[in-house]
Formats: sequence, C-alpha cells, structure tokens
Amino acid sequence: MRFLRQSMIGLFLAAASLGLLVYAGYVVQQAIQDRLNAQDDVPPARERVFAVNLQRAEGRTIIPVLETFGEVSSRRRLELRAAVAGRVVFLHDSFEEAGDVAKGDVLLRIDPADMQSAVGRLTADLADAQAEARDGARGLELAQAAQDAAADQLTLRRRAYDRQVDLAERGVGTAAAIEIAELEAAVAGSTLLVRRQEVAQAEARIDKAATQLSRAEIALAEARRRLSDTALAAPFDGTLSETSVVEGRLVSVNERLAELIDPHDLELSFRVSTAEYARLLTPGGALINTRVLASLDAAGGDLQATGVLSRVSAGPGEGQTGRRVFARLTHAPGVRPGDFVTVQIEETPLENVVSLPARALGADGAVLVATDDDRLVALPVTVLRRQGDVILVRGDGLEGRDVVTARTPLLGPGVAIRRVRHDASLRGGTAQNRAQPHPALPLQHRLKG
Repeated sequence: MRFLRQSMIGLFLAAASLGLLVYAGYVVQQAIQDRLNAQDDVPPARERVFAVNLQRAEGRTIIPVLETFGEVSSRRRLELRAAVAGRVVFLHDSFEEAGDVAKGDVLLRIDPADMQSAVGRLTADLADAQAEARDGARGLELAQAAQDAAADQLTLRRRAYDRQVDLAERGVGTAAAIEIAELEAAVAGSTLLVRRQEVAQAEARIDKAATQLSRAEIALAEARRRLSDTALAAPFDGTLSETSVVEGRLVSVNERLAELIDPHDLELSFRVSTAEYARLLTPGGALINTRVLASLDAAGGDLQATGVLSRVSAGPGEGQTGRRVFARLTHAPGVRPGDFVTVQIEETPLENVVSLPARALGADGAVLVATDDDRLVALPVTVLRRQGDVILVRGDGLEGRDVVTARTPLLGPGVAIRRVRHDASLRGGTAQNRAQPHPALPLQHRLKG
C-alpha cells in the first residue's frame, strides 16, 4: 500500500509540473502577441542624400590629340652589292654591324689586278686606233693632192687637144698630132678616175679608223668603270647593317654585302581610320600642318621624337582600311629605324568645348548636373572626341554648370546630393591662355589646359 501511495503522489506531481509548464508557454506566447500588436510610434522616413564630386563645365579652345601606333623607318636605305666578282682585299675599319661611316669612305675593295690588266690592254688598243686614224688622215691628204694633180694634167691635155684641132682647121696641123693629143687626154682622164678612187678609199679608211677609235674608247671607259667598281664607297653618311663579308672572301657579281641606313633622315608611318584621316585634312583636302610626337617606351626613360605630317598613301592597301599616313621626323634622338612607337598627332583646335571625365557620360548620352537646390538633372550632350579617360563635349545649357564627374547606378535625375568636392582646376585665366600649354609638355597635357 505504501508503494502505491508514493507512486500516485509522484504521478500527481509530474502532471502538475507539466500543466504549469504548458501554462507558462501560453503566457509567454500571449505576451509576444500583445507586444507585436501594440501601436508604437514609428520615426518619420528621411530622404537619402548622396555625396558626389562635381566639376564646373567651362567652354574653351582645346587641341585634340589623335593617338595611334606606328613604325619608324629611314627615308634612305641602300643595299650594298658587289658590282664585280673577285676577292676582297680591303675592308673599312667600321665595316661591321652598326658601324658608322661617312660619305665617300671606301668601305671595301675587290682585287683590281684583272681590271688593271684590261685597262692597260685597252689603252694600247686605243693608241693603235688613234695611230690608224692619223695614218688614214695623212693618206687622204696625199690622195687628194694626187687627185688635184691628175685634174690639172687632164686640163692641160684637153687644151693641147683643142689646140691641135684648131691648127688642123687652119691647115697647119696633122691628123696624127690630133690623135696623139686626144689619146693623152684620155689617159689623163683615166688617171684622174684612179686618183678619185684612191681618195674614196682613203675616206673609207678614215671612217673605219674613226669607228675603231670609238669602240676602243668605249671599251676603255667600260674597263675603267669596272676598275672603279672594285672600290665600294659610301654614297652618304650612315650606319651599316647586316654585314656579311670578311677580308679575303670571294664575292660574286651582285652579291649582297651589307645595307647602309641613314639614321638621321627618319620618317614615321602609321595607319588611321577613315574618320580619323578626315580630321587630319584641310578644307582643300591636303594634310594639315601639325606636330607629331612619337614616344618609345624605354623602361621609365621614354625616348621621344617630333616631326610633321608629310604625305599619305595613294590608297588603303590590299585588305586594309583607312589610310597610311607618313610623318617626317625633325628631331629624333635615340630613335632608330624599326622602332615601334606610340604616335600622337595634334588635330585642328576645337572651340567652345568642355573637357569632362569619361565616367561623367551615361549610356543615355547625357550628363548629370547639379541644381541650386542640390538635386540632379540630366542634360544631353554631344561627344566630339574621346581622349582616353577624357571626353570633349558640347551641350545646350552646359556652360557654367556643375557636372557629376562619375555616374553610378544610384545617381539619377531628382536625387538629392551633397557636394563633397568641387573641381576648380579649370577656373582662373582666359580660355585663350588655357589652350596654349608649355611646348615642352607632352601632347596629352594639352587637354588639361
């Protein structure tokens, strides 16, 4: 009985504990519901204000800069080739890769022994031809003298014949005397004919001698030219490249020996699109007279060359677009042919344009400007040039407005703003002064005024 009584008491206490636990949960739930349903005071909502950077839009005259890539080349390049065959017997001390030579320097000499022998032999042939011409002239002179004597003899014989005929008509002369005089006149005529043939032969001999003399002179001039070709001289000041000969080597005719490059007469070639090419033309269609800057990255010590536009290719080229433009470099210290450089060309100045960061322009072609009550409005603009991270624009009502320098998805028309920084770098001075930077500055600095 005692065990049963204690069991019942324990069961009762357990049931009472469970009931109290359920009641406590119910009380807590009711308290939470009452708290959630209570009408507490809600603080009023406030408009979000964004901090933005602004820049004052000021119209001015700016020189845009067209940037592209090009290659430096020499305007004078000459392949040095052997004009005659033979063994190289002399080389200039600077006949090596990157060797500098001056105009007129003998770079190499090929063994001239054979050419000297040919010159001597042909000189003797020329002397023979000259002697033959002189002998022919003397022979012609003698033949002409003999011809004149024969003509005089013929005249005398004809006079004697006429006299005998006259005597015979008067009954004094005889028929035999007339026949003898006629025969002597005929002999004198034959002699004159022979002398004329001798004169013709002497003249033909002179013509032949003149031809031989001319041939001898031509052959001697050719031999002397070939002798002079054994010495290869530099036609202009330059630097040797791709040398491929040493002293004692046998070379053949027209063999390539080296290349001579003028490192001071340089030009720059680069390709631009058709739209960019149009901006480099005057109204008459000629290239504008403008500066060109070529920069070669040299690990912190950039090499720079300056020049001017000189000419443009006749066509775009097979499989190419745009135009290939050339610029003659007037000052290029350290730049060499074959260098690939960054090219910057000054275009025609643009008047009354505003320079803004590229991030200020939205996809809708508008910029955000601040109003007097610190709110934003969209203002459409026309983009004239893109210069890296800078744009040159024009727009109605843009002059003098404060423009947001970097648009984000959170910014839009009607948004309240707080001015964090107002870029005043463009203030002060006239537009004319700002458009003329110091000439020593790189061309890209011209956009900063």
